[in-house]
Amino acid sequence: MPTPAGQKRNANHLTTPTVDTKKPKNGSITSFFGAPKAKSVDSKSSFTVSSNFDKQKWVALLTPEQRELLHLEIDTLHESWLAQLKEELVTPEFLALKRFLQKEKQSGAKIFPPENEIYSWSQHTPLDKVKVVIVGQDPYHNHNQAHGLAFSVRPPTPAPPSLANIYTGIKNDYPSFERPPNKGGLLTPWAERGVLLLNTCLTVRAHDAASHSNKGWERFTQKAIDVVARVRSRGVVFLAWGTPAGKRVASINRQKHYVLQSVHPSPLSASRGFFTNGHFRKCNEWLAERYGPDEVIDWSLTSKTKTSSPFATIQGHSAPVDNLREKQSESQNSEAADIAIKSSKPQTTDEFDDDADALEALAAWESK
Repeated sequence: MPTPAGQKRNANHLTTPTVDTKKPKNGSITSFFGAPKAKSVDSKSSFTVSSNFDKQKWVALLTPEQRELLHLEIDTLHESWLAQLKEELVTPEFLALKRFLQKEKQSGAKIFPPENEIYSWSQHTPLDKVKVVIVGQDPYHNHNQAHGLAFSVRPPTPAPPSLANIYTGIKNDYPSFERPPNKGGLLTPWAERGVLLLNTCLTVRAHDAASHSNKGWERFTQKAIDVVARVRSRGVVFLAWGTPAGKRVASINRQKHYVLQSVHPSPLSASRGFFTNGHFRKCNEWLAERYGPDEVIDWSLTSKTKTSSPFATIQGHSAPVDNLREKQSESQNSEAADIAIKSSKPQTTDEFDDDADALEALAAWESK
């Protein structure tokens, strides 16, 4: 129900559409069960994971070939993730993937993202900090684009079409949201706030979309998703956009975690429901109800406005939320019309044509 003009609301009033336990008549789930207990000295975090992993001891047990093949994982995969994925790293399937990548490198092929950024998702979002998982697909395959975080690009590269549509989705949920300056697309602030931006495939050959698909990355990243579902036992939010991403979260326990699915934000599919799915608001409603208002995600990418309350209004604007949403709807309809025109014929430009992160949507269009 819209909030009357002048009435202030905050995250304490948020409710969740799905909860796995019965809510008391008076009070929230958090007040009923109490705040989740941390397992380490970090008392401020409700998402702490303890580990007795001895990295040096594990490395010492590897064979010389394994140490050579896994040097990147040993050096750059965050230890919180390494502790949980170490068994997978020594499987025949993963070692075969590493041999494939070794041959690619020896052949002189250019691989994206840069080698030292393949696991940047783990460095920016340690396992004990994960609150939200956004499942991507294939890394961007042109220069200065992919850097190890799904949907994110380094400046001065402008936000690709899917990310631009993600911004529109956030704006619809949070009127105060401001797009980054210079059409920016760097999402490290989200990653550092607990949003795991994980692609299904972690590498790609330059200018050759999906060239490293079905080589072994899919199994590894599925293990990472499964680790989150198992270890973050108090619950996290999974955002799965598009059919391939939906398959990645198919086995997630919906009683423990909150899974939100919709069409992909690609221009080829976003107008079929992505803009109005409310995922960013629903995500924070669930986090606020489960863990308290301090644990919601601030979706802002500028320093001007914090976007963690869906009831925020545009800076300096006194119009009621009803009027704001009416204007959002008009803007959204206009943008959807533009997208429909642009997607009515194949895109000839090679720059961010979204074949890397929307193959499923493109295939659906071509089959018509």
